[in-house]
Formats: sequence, structure tokens, C-alpha cells
Amino acid sequence: MSEKTIFQKIFDGEIPAKMAFEDEICGAFYDINPQAPTHILVVPKKLIPSISEMADEDANIVGHLFVVAKQIAQDLKLDGGFRLVINNGVDGQQTVPHLHVHILGGRKMTWPPG
Repeated sequence: MSEKTIFQKIFDGEIPAKMAFEDEICGAFYDINPQAPTHILVVPKKLIPSISEMADEDANIVGHLFVVAKQIAQDLKLDGGFRLVINNGVDGQQTVPHLHVHILGGRKMTWPPG
């Protein structure tokens, strides 16, 4: 993939974002098109196009995304619950070819999701 994803451009400072968290492995920022009162994306700095394209050696990175998501949810006091979502592929509605975890909270979630 020769062109940077929007997330890589955010990490490189080319596109501004409201950051919720950042370390050497990942960053988390507020979604520009929120689907819930709280909608944050947790994104690895390493380009992993999708869960389907994740390598075995990426397991620690992907696990770290969930640890960060849990901490953000605690920090934001989403005590009533929240949803973590990873979209994968066209049918899964993945629109950016860079793995990311959505944290959705601040309202009661419905089921089925869509």
C-alpha cells in the first residue's frame, strides 16, 4: 500500500485529531462521525490492514489495543457498559484499510447491531 491511510496521516501530524490516548504502540482519538455520545477509535501505529491480514506476531499489538480500550472506558466512566467493535472487510463495513477498535458508549446499545 503506497498511500498513507487517514490514521497514518493523523499519527504523522498531517491531519488534526482530538487524542484520547497515545503511546509507542497505538493512539486513540475521537471519531469525526460519532455513532454514540462516546466514540473513540483505538489504532495501532503499525499498519495492519485488517484483522484478516493480521500476522501472528501482531497478537501483542492487538491485545494492547484492548487493554487501552478498557483503560479509556474506565477513565471516561463508561460504568454502565460500552461496546468494542472491529469492522473487517467490505461486508463488515470496514472503510479504512487500517485495523482499529471502536469504543462506543454513553448510551444503551441495541442488538442486533446491523
